[in-house]
Amino acid sequence: MTQHPVRAVLWDFGGVILSSPFEAFNGYENRHGLPLDFIRGVNSHNPHSNAWAQLERNDITPQQFDELFAQESEALGHRIPGVDILALLSGDVRPEMVTALDIVIHAGFLTACLTNNVVSQSPEPTPRQQEVAAIMHRFHHVVESSKVGCRKPEPRFYEIACELLGVAPTECVFLDDLGINLKPAAAMGMRTIKVVDPTAALNELSTHLALPLL
Repeated sequence: MTQHPVRAVLWDFGGVILSSPFEAFNGYENRHGLPLDFIRGVNSHNPHSNAWAQLERNDITPQQFDELFAQESEALGHRIPGVDILALLSGDVRPEMVTALDIVIHAGFLTACLTNNVVSQSPEPTPRQQEVAAIMHRFHHVVESSKVGCRKPEPRFYEIACELLGVAPTECVFLDDLGINLKPAAAMGMRTIKVVDPTAALNELSTHLALPLL
């Protein structure tokens, strides 16, 4: 598949712009005497139809997720209320990623945020939600699983982003912290960057764009 010059940068949010919720998951597991990465294991079991997938597509309510996740985790050995998981999802903003996003936009590249998310239940925006919203407003487009009815790694999710931006997959770079989400993007022809260390990821993005980011 022929790659074209990069016109657009697609960004995951949690795990890229924000620190990974997996750190919070591990902390919860440590506090409750659970096996390391048990929560990730629950989320990866039947990944296209489990409680987590249904919540991110907005097919179920947070209240339904609370019980379904508890049932699924119990079937795998340890019962965890879904409400506990939802409380762990807020990562910390990575300032270097926000700065890089601003540089990318200023340089003329198109941008989109591709996020698997859940519908907020807060009647009024919290300061945290206002901070996130201010970052979201920087992107040319935001594709949210809870609004479009599909989620990463479903190919349609990536197609929606490309259609909104008016670009081909071969004109995109996509950053995500999960290999399972990068695989379909790469199959479509996108350049992909797995974000483990933010500095390394930005150096890789700099190479793709021929643009200093750090």
